[in-house]
Amino acid sequence: MEIKIIKEKISLEEVKKIAQNQYGNMVKAVVDIEKEIMAIGGELHADANELLFGKEGSDSKNVWGINIYPKEIKDKWIVFDSLINIKPLSGNRSLTIESEEVKNKIREIVNRLIK
Repeated sequence: MEIKIIKEKISLEEVKKIAQNQYGNMVKAVVDIEKEIMAIGGELHADANELLFGKEGSDSKNVWGINIYPKEIKDKWIVFDSLINIKPLSGNRSLTIESEEVKNKIREIVNRLIK
């Protein structure tokens, strides 16, 4: 499964195609909230995570895993669950991103990059 690093706007239609080719109605994504970029696609969040580390120099404290459901309305299209979100040293002890500040930053980045 191909993973794309998104730094510039990508169309919602393209995201729907990626989702259709991978999980049907969902695509995995990893967002770097400092660099304001994301990687979408792939079988595991960890794969996109590694790509951002290797190609973009992302820092693990700034990288969060999400699932995007591109056919849902924008208020409900992001699910904030991923194994890579378990970061006890950063205060996140579950699969779900617990910080509303981090969630809001991710929403802002995703909504800006996907049009």
